[in-house]
Amino acid sequence: MKFGKIFKKQMVPEWVEAYMDYNGMKRVLKEIRSYKHSKLTRAASRVSQQAEALHRSFSGLSFHPRHSEHAGDIEDQVIKVDTVQEDGSRKLYETKFLKKSEEGGEFEELFFKKLDENLNKVNKFYRDKVEEVLEEAALLDKQMDALIALRVKMQKPDADNMNLEKHPSDKVVVDTSDNTMRTPGTAYTDMVHGIERTNIPEEEASHIVADIVPVSHTDGDEEEASIGDKQDLREILERVKMNDVLESPISTLKGVFGDSNEPISKKGLKKAEEQLRLVFSEFYQKLRRLKEYSFMNLLAFSKIMKKYEKIASRNASRNYMKIVDNSLIGSSDEVNRLLERVEVTFVKHFSSGNRREGMKCLRPKVKRERHRVTFFSGFFSGCSIALVIAVVFKIESRKIMEKNYGTEYMANIIPLYSLFGFIILHMLMYSANIYFWRRYRVNYTFIFGFKQGTELGYREVFLVSTGLAVLAFVCFLLNLQLDMDWRMKDHKKLPEVIPLGLVTIVLFILFCPFNIIYRSSRFFFIRSLFHCICAPLYEVTLPDFFLGDHLTSQVQAIRSFELFICYYGLGGYLQRQNKCHSHGVYNAFYFVVAVIPYWLRFLQCIRRLCEEKESVHGYNALKYMLTIIAVIIRTAYELKKGRTWMILALVSSGVATGMNTFWDIVIDWGLLRRHSQNPYLRDKLLVPHKSVYFAAMVVNVILRVAWMQLVLEFNLKSLHKIAVTSIISCLEIVRRGIWSFFRLENEHLNNVGKYRAFKSVPHPFHYYDDDDVDKDD
Repeated sequence: MKFGKIFKKQMVPEWVEAYMDYNGMKRVLKEIRSYKHSKLTRAASRVSQQAEALHRSFSGLSFHPRHSEHAGDIEDQVIKVDTVQEDGSRKLYETKFLKKSEEGGEFEELFFKKLDENLNKVNKFYRDKVEEVLEEAALLDKQMDALIALRVKMQKPDADNMNLEKHPSDKVVVDTSDNTMRTPGTAYTDMVHGIERTNIPEEEASHIVADIVPVSHTDGDEEEASIGDKQDLREILERVKMNDVLESPISTLKGVFGDSNEPISKKGLKKAEEQLRLVFSEFYQKLRRLKEYSFMNLLAFSKIMKKYEKIASRNASRNYMKIVDNSLIGSSDEVNRLLERVEVTFVKHFSSGNRREGMKCLRPKVKRERHRVTFFSGFFSGCSIALVIAVVFKIESRKIMEKNYGTEYMANIIPLYSLFGFIILHMLMYSANIYFWRRYRVNYTFIFGFKQGTELGYREVFLVSTGLAVLAFVCFLLNLQLDMDWRMKDHKKLPEVIPLGLVTIVLFILFCPFNIIYRSSRFFFIRSLFHCICAPLYEVTLPDFFLGDHLTSQVQAIRSFELFICYYGLGGYLQRQNKCHSHGVYNAFYFVVAVIPYWLRFLQCIRRLCEEKESVHGYNALKYMLTIIAVIIRTAYELKKGRTWMILALVSSGVATGMNTFWDIVIDWGLLRRHSQNPYLRDKLLVPHKSVYFAAMVVNVILRVAWMQLVLEFNLKSLHKIAVTSIISCLEIVRRGIWSFFRLENEHLNNVGKYRAFKSVPHPFHYYDDDDVDKDD
């Protein structure tokens, strides 16, 4: 694989713009190559003409062209790199090309100008990120102080004058008093993969080793050590309090109606340990990505300079790479030190000294693609197609629809199985979304907050959906066969129980506690679903409101659950008659079920409005309230009919559709920008074909109003009403699938604009200074 593809694959998606523009530099080299090639072609042509003329004049003599240039140039005669100070501390590099007077020198001068721009950009980004992680490390050090103090307090609650002796290995940050941001050239270099990398200076080596190697502790006192800074336990505890994170219904209610500040218990300490464990894990991932960022950019500069030497036939790589290695990305060791410190601290305090377990948590394995998943996905999809054909032939061969009971039977059985059809279609759309998210490098695993190594790929989702499709079609085909066979024997009970058994199997698999069939993904879905149901008692995260939006497209599937309860609970399956709409309770819940998904999203928007104080969430809540009104009026018209209800349904639905369509395209997708570089779209697009975005907007509008068929009731005699409702519901699921791709693309680009590549985990402790106490007094 070429380095360009490897470089692109190893990029942090949200940091793409901060990497060296390797492809842009290659385009400049292509221009140099093209010029050199055309120059050699012209020279060869002139030589050929002269040789032919001399050959005619002096027969038998051969022409030997003389080289006008030396075999190579001295490297210090090609470039000269100057360092410019910016703001007294930041360094900028400017390369002067000394051969610009030569023919074609302007192309090479442009090459080094762009190379300097990339080097300065990479150094600036790396410096900002290093300063950011150093500040975060200092905060983590205080968090560890608080955790250790609380552990000692819990173990010995009666101790009055205890001193906390903290071992140096407990600290996360490195000592910055001896200029850890070293100036270039203070350390020796060695070659790593062809790149000169700077090691730790000798004068700092002993200090770092003393920090890293833990001192043995006694069995009874893990927190005490022979060397370390002594801090008074009371002083630390007086400056620390637990953060009030409203992340559960109980904590939310306490925060609203009462005082959530309670004495720290063992349960609270354990919860703080788990939260701080997540903070360390996320911080470690950030450090690893930052280290990879430095190494990959160094490698990119080395590769591009080698290409330059090959094309321009000049020896400038060694001179320029010496500057690159002495710059910040090549000479700074802060990230390596922090990585070592985090490993030591995590293993000691969160893995009971077991390094293997600790590193397994810090470095989760990357998910591997398995061939059997691809095989069974193809096998199940083929079986699904075959079963669909078999069902159609079964209905046609038995002429079920032409018999007296056929229409009534299908009207009863299709709504029961349509639930699985909606779920399967939704999973297929999600599988397609994952495929395109990966293709266009949308970091969906970070956006959704999936744990690394547990996220499902499009193959796994496709496997589950096709497997469910095979199970559903087998049950439906068995239902038809048993019904025809047992109808002759006057048995009418067992075939109708098959859909109920299928629902039971699906629910059992979903809630199965055993580690089979992607347990982590199932539990992630259940947790997000529970957060949606309990809105607004839980803090609203993107997976929660993303799932809430998808539930609004599954109203018919939710109504199918209500139908199952009525059909089997009231014994309708015994007479094979669906008389649920004759019950007032069923009709009342028919309204409620249609409103529930929109009401949950309304509550989520209110929660975010109260927490984030942004007006956009208020407008979003208004949008869902208008949708709720439209759904209620439309459902009333569906049950009661009448011209008045139809007019009210059209007006309310038209207003809701207009606002929802505007919100989809402008807010969720970020399109239709006035002053965009791409007219009527947005500045940055991941899909290279702009027509895709315009087609998506048109399709969204069309599918948004497709359900108007339920209100206007066009004359579709060839289709049963249940079939029309099912088709429109499927179109809404397709629209939601299209919406999902562009919604996450816009979210990804917002993260890219802010270089936000890691989730922010709140710290469990609030560590305040004396200034805060004075202000409170």
